[in-house]
Amino acid sequence: MEHVKQNWFDLPLRWAQLTLVENDPADFDLDFWLDYFRRTHSQGACLSAGGYVAYYPTQIPLHYRSAWLGDQDPFGDLVAGCRRMEMAVLARTDPHAVHQEVFEAHPDWIAVDADGEPRRHWSMPDAWVTCALGPYNFEFMTEVHREIEERYRVDGIFSNRWAGHGICYCEHCRRNFREAAGSHLPSNPDPEDPVWRAYTEWRQRRLLELVRHWDCALRDIEPYARYIPNSGGGALSSLDMKALSDSVPLLFADRQARQGVLAPWSSGKNAKEYRAAFGSKPVGGIFSVGLEERYRWKDSVQSGAELRVWISEAIANGMRPWFTKFGGQIYDNRWLEVVEALYTWHAHHEDYWRNCDPLARVGLVYSQQTAALYDSREAQQRVEDPILGVYQALIEARIPFEMVHDRLLEAPWIDRLQTLILPNIAALSDRQCEQLRAFVSRGGNLVATFETSLYDERGRRRETFGLADLFGVDLEAGPSGGIEGPLKNAYLWLEHDAPTAQGLLAGLEEAQRIIFGAYRVHVTPRVALETPPLTLVPPYPDLPMEEVYPRRPHTTIPGVVCRRIGAGATEGRIVYFPWDVARIFWEVLNSDHASVLANAVRWATDEPPPVTVVGSGVLDVTIWGRADALVVHLVNLTNPMMMRGSFRTVLPVGPQKVALALPERTKPLSVRLLKAGTHLNSALDGRTLRVTVPSVADHEVLVIDLAAEER
Repeated sequence: MEHVKQNWFDLPLRWAQLTLVENDPADFDLDFWLDYFRRTHSQGACLSAGGYVAYYPTQIPLHYRSAWLGDQDPFGDLVAGCRRMEMAVLARTDPHAVHQEVFEAHPDWIAVDADGEPRRHWSMPDAWVTCALGPYNFEFMTEVHREIEERYRVDGIFSNRWAGHGICYCEHCRRNFREAAGSHLPSNPDPEDPVWRAYTEWRQRRLLELVRHWDCALRDIEPYARYIPNSGGGALSSLDMKALSDSVPLLFADRQARQGVLAPWSSGKNAKEYRAAFGSKPVGGIFSVGLEERYRWKDSVQSGAELRVWISEAIANGMRPWFTKFGGQIYDNRWLEVVEALYTWHAHHEDYWRNCDPLARVGLVYSQQTAALYDSREAQQRVEDPILGVYQALIEARIPFEMVHDRLLEAPWIDRLQTLILPNIAALSDRQCEQLRAFVSRGGNLVATFETSLYDERGRRRETFGLADLFGVDLEAGPSGGIEGPLKNAYLWLEHDAPTAQGLLAGLEEAQRIIFGAYRVHVTPRVALETPPLTLVPPYPDLPMEEVYPRRPHTTIPGVVCRRIGAGATEGRIVYFPWDVARIFWEVLNSDHASVLANAVRWATDEPPPVTVVGSGVLDVTIWGRADALVVHLVNLTNPMMMRGSFRTVLPVGPQKVALALPERTKPLSVRLLKAGTHLNSALDGRTLRVTVPSVADHEVLVIDLAAEER
């Protein structure tokens, strides 16, 4: 790859990260690592430089050199080797901790807890945790970054753990916050406390100021160099993804591996979340070759099957793979061949990963604004879990979709989509509600659940939903404020004769009742509504067993509201569930809830999907397009370890029958599988191309090369 200084950040498609440990300068194998970068066709490298430990002969006082450094320059040697291979190079710094001599010289640089005590490191008691918002970062680490850029002319600097760890009560934070907000720092994170809200906003501004400060320091030395913070994510991220997107040319998603019950599609979800805020900017997907469990086995190795699926999910959803290895010593070789083979395949088909646009017509909205209303545990349950529920339902239904940031609801961002899903997006401003109304007026559709739009952007509860005119119902306030739960033993009656039953109840023809959720919103119609396809069977006793029978087996209380607004090309369809269908599906994974959610999306969207895939197994289906090709990714998640990692082996599924619409005025030149390396026979039915993929192991990519159709 030719090393082009301007816009260098858009060139690398495969990244390698080597995070050195302090004793690596003594005996790590430089030639091995450079050769491995070459064998994996890596086009960018992230290399340990400084911060907590310097791996080059720094001249800055108090910048701690590795005790094994001697007269060596391992960072410089790695940079030189990568430059010879024309790779982009990021210098990795870690400013989150310092050694004793820094504490003694500048105790004001150290983070302070609520009791006024300097914070020792939680894992390394001889080290001290730094304040992210004070002079250690703004002054000392700025000098470190300048020194690295001046000496090595790297393309950029990438910092890990740069944004702090909880509230710091040092003298600088106390003074700066008091000057900014006229208040003392909050004593604890309480989303209902206006001082806490002021603190979170001040912290956001301060961190973004730091990003710009470091970026300017680099660009003063080398105009093309950029500062790249390791940060961000989905709804629960503490950094505003939209604001961050304005300050950086690329980012890297640091969701390195599964832990606990994280689903295997989570790396793909992270890709969608970043794209929702960053648009077409490049995003790298960092994956660890080791485990990421709570016990921190940093020198471990994941199974090959787990690595392949995790990386494939990132690639299928538009991220650029970035492997990270902690420590220059290798205690287990099993990951090396897996990554080399996948990177080699990726390099061989590099042309199909560039200049593609997602063709999905469904958007899943996520809301950092809503998450900020709750503490971390509540935010997980009330914000992230509903998102995860919808995500899982869409995966199972094989419906291609994108994610949408709730602060980017302007027409240029969302008009390529036909349907937006709002899974308990409780906090929406008046402006955001108006943007959604405008989307519907242009023929867009909404699927919403539970408390969506019941609060404004500051968390103030409205008298009724901000989108009540679209939902067709108002909040019916009562003794519980209109919210009831947790409920036990409540059900839904299936109204098979309702006008929308054929769409909403598809696949449930033999059922008369299905389970309800745990929480519901009391609603009252504001307009005349069609008979809903789902009505509530209120809770009844679950013990003693003799008492387990419904006291009200049938009601007219809607379990879903389905509406059509407008007519013709500008008809908008609305589906509103006044209960926690998305959250409860994630909690209990009941297949009926998955069916109802998927059916609601299909009914609302009311158009053929860009691609359909029919066959056995659980597949994540994504579709991308450009003028000369359609690219369909099929990632096979079918595995007994799907909902709790890691995969022991890959279980192939197939055949898969694929149908997709060709763009107007194009014809297929060839139909190929990039993993199998084979050409397939296909059939044209009007503008629909039909093809059968014989088998999918971990990941298959179907490519339809296109040519202009002769008139």
